Amino acid sequence: MASERQHSPQHSLPSRLSRRSLIGGTAAAVGAAALTATSAGTASAAAKRDVDVAIVGAGLAGLTAARDLVAAGKSVVVLEARDRVGGRVMGLSLPGGGVTEGGGEFIGPTQDRIRALADSLGVATFSTYNSGNNLLYKDGKKTPYATDGILGSVPPIDAAGLANAAIVQATLDDLAKQIPVDAPWTAPKADEWDRQTFESWLRANAVIPSAKFLFDVACTSIFSAEPRELSLLFVLFYIAAAGNAANPGTLERLTETANGAQELRFVGGSQLVPIKLAATLGDRVVLNAPVHTITRSGGTYAVTADGITVNARRVVVALPPPLAARITYDPLLPAARDQLTQRLPMASVGKAIAIYDTPFWRADGLNGQVVSDTGVISSTFDNSPPDASYGALMGFIEADEARKLDAASEAEVRAAVLKDYTTYFGAKAASPTSFVLQRWNNEAYTRGGPVSIAAPGVLTQYGPALRAPVGGIHWAGTETSTYWMGFMDGAVRSGERVAKEVLAVL
Repeated sequence: MASERQHSPQHSLPSRLSRRSLIGGTAAAVGAAALTATSAGTASAAAKRDVDVAIVGAGLAGLTAARDLVAAGKSVVVLEARDRVGGRVMGLSLPGGGVTEGGGEFIGPTQDRIRALADSLGVATFSTYNSGNNLLYKDGKKTPYATDGILGSVPPIDAAGLANAAIVQATLDDLAKQIPVDAPWTAPKADEWDRQTFESWLRANAVIPSAKFLFDVACTSIFSAEPRELSLLFVLFYIAAAGNAANPGTLERLTETANGAQELRFVGGSQLVPIKLAATLGDRVVLNAPVHTITRSGGTYAVTADGITVNARRVVVALPPPLAARITYDPLLPAARDQLTQRLPMASVGKAIAIYDTPFWRADGLNGQVVSDTGVISSTFDNSPPDASYGALMGFIEADEARKLDAASEAEVRAAVLKDYTTYFGAKAASPTSFVLQRWNNEAYTRGGPVSIAAPGVLTQYGPALRAPVGGIHWAGTETSTYWMGFMDGAVRSGERVAKEVLAVL
């Protein structure tokens, strides 16, 4: 990827307040159907298998680990609870044809491993639509602003707020440089930072209300969690992890579109990556097989799922920590590992996508990206396909707003979302041709997203158990990654790491 654009602090304020988007197309749907029909196995196809490694979870982490283990000559079975691969990466079929995405989608600079994987599978990228003005909706006023102005793509708040926000962001980046990404709990001030919430730190530092607003929206957009839910140490680690070995992480890289984590999208949709990867593994991938127990007997493990038992020398659990905790382990996991999983809940997120005949906002000089202080939707993206054959507005329902709507009907959510879209983009937004919704809190084998989050005290007390193997059980998933935790790139990195870990002992 191209190197990052360098800015002074005022040129790098939080602006692209979302990191996940959707894409139109048909390839993901076609690929998913082909995989389900012909490539993957099913639990009923074989009641018992003996392999070197059993992998639990066919998201990017589990599939990447399987790829590397198979390449090294090991026998593998991947057990997936759902009827599809991809985990938190998934396509949603549109009523009028095509696919939009309900899960992780963007990639950007320093996300080298997901890019390399996609390239190896022939999945191309294109630039996120970013032409025209953004919109700031604040205090009941709608203000367009340029993405390439003298202050970059910074929302046009008051001068005092801009100055305060610049200082806060520079401070966060400086503190993040002190975080060892492989062990944030060992940072020199880890105990101090892990004793406070991000909210308490912001209240002491983002003292201008408009600056606090920017960081509140940035927080919910990055984590799908409120500042009060997060440890400051966890936030600093997340910033530090937004890079690679050659490029320190920055908050700007997390929040920006151009030269940031939202820079590129996948042609045909991000789920094409796990679909094509799973296809290379054939019937080693078994769908509709939720794992219930992992039992050690002598030097092997019995991994029991619906309709199938896999006997393996090693096990890789490639699930978010809260879901990994729902498996029954015999013998019991060490207390530190179990206590860790009790304290890493999933954040709360949904995606609402309204489809229109055309991306009409572009004619008004808008790029479809909004930052708002009110409503169900506080950040949006233009999710239209590359050829603009139809228009798609995607909005995130996050944190407190997502939880408020968990029990609401789809019709109620649709009404609330379209009210916001109409406020931002005018009367045309009130009448989409179709509307699709994905609420991850209500997804049976995810129960939230996009990532597990850590409150004060978790990383310093339980962090060392995050990746430490338990006997022959190894842990993968984006939450275990040292770079780009919470992103597709982090999932791929974790799969590559755990494969090396397993190969070293087999």
